[in-house]
Amino acid sequence: MKILIKSGRVINPATGLDSVKSILINDNKVEKIADYIDEQADYEIDAYGCFVMPGLIDLHVHLREPGFEYKETIETGSQAALKGGFTTVCAMPNTKPSTDCAEVVKMIVDKAATVSPVTVLPVGAVTLGQKGETVTDIKAMKEAGICAISEDGKSVMNSQVYREAMETAAKEGVTVLAHCEDINLVHGGALSEDISNAVEDIIVARDILLAKETGAKLHLCHCSTKDGVEMVRRAKAEGLPVTAEVCPHHFTLCDEDVDKSNANYKMNPPVRSRQDLEALIDAIRNDVVDVIATDHAPHSAEEKARDIYSAPFGIVGLETAVALTITELVEKGVITPMQMAAKMSYNPAKVIGIDRGDISEGKIADITIIDPEYEYTINPETFASKSKNTPFGGKKVKGLVKWVIKDGKVHVVN
Repeated sequence: MKILIKSGRVINPATGLDSVKSILINDNKVEKIADYIDEQADYEIDAYGCFVMPGLIDLHVHLREPGFEYKETIETGSQAALKGGFTTVCAMPNTKPSTDCAEVVKMIVDKAATVSPVTVLPVGAVTLGQKGETVTDIKAMKEAGICAISEDGKSVMNSQVYREAMETAAKEGVTVLAHCEDINLVHGGALSEDISNAVEDIIVARDILLAKETGAKLHLCHCSTKDGVEMVRRAKAEGLPVTAEVCPHHFTLCDEDVDKSNANYKMNPPVRSRQDLEALIDAIRNDVVDVIATDHAPHSAEEKARDIYSAPFGIVGLETAVALTITELVEKGVITPMQMAAKMSYNPAKVIGIDRGDISEGKIADITIIDPEYEYTINPETFASKSKNTPFGGKKVKGLVKWVIKDGKVHVVN
């Protein structure tokens, strides 16, 4: 099938291309990029005024299957990803059973192949059952299809066990995605006073030191503190294999914005002080932060109807990430559209070592087309996700995903 994308602003961080061009796709590969293409195609898209970016890649998604299908499934989460402009998502391992062995990895890969319109890459657990005691068979899980390992939702508190896992990950060429939380410092509750900056920062420091010692490729998930991103900056200056992500809720909200009567403001790590927020934005601007990821964490309406202290942590994010990034970062001049494409596609691909995030001629045509000027109000009831738990309902934003091209198929998503 031939697809012609006409007159869009093509933004490709891999080559530095940022210009109005047309793109001809043939058999799911980019065949030609030119100022004007006069060829017949089976499907034409008029992308005038739109960003044409490499398909977005989310390194941090909870699809909840197996075990928690009442919150989300591989199918519904993948539909939410597609609607949000993502062509690849990395599914975290805190499922039931945990994604801690080759058999569960294969189950997720096989299920995604039958129901998902996007690529689903499982993330393997660091330890069996995520109990923090015995390192998983990382090599076997890699052969089954994992893209990384993580103990997401918690940290491996035993540093010797974690070092063993990082040594194996380095040997196998597998990236470690780190949720940084010293559980011995958590005072319960839901807010920043209960989960202080030190809870995160102590494990950030430990994990960077272990990456230095083991040579493991370390990616720090959902960074939320001023000192955390400063440690990332120093690690990069030292040449360590360390990358970091920030989520849209952490660069949009601070503790002053939290409605304590609404559990949709409860996430882990929590939104922090205005000083932390400003430090995160500065780190995003200056490319200390490599990746924007969602930490899409669906929960049922009944769970989030509880008070903020007893409700589970997490919000959905796949269908709001583009709009929040454009509204809070691009429109305000914090980052350029090129930086947006790098942080939401090109850099995530590099973090996990996949051949995506590049729409040069000859490359796979995973492409996301966004109207950056489209204004609307976020309405959770329109989400494709099974869950609607977001604090951003009613927020006015700019930036709407219009089309996604994946596996030679055009999806009109909005």
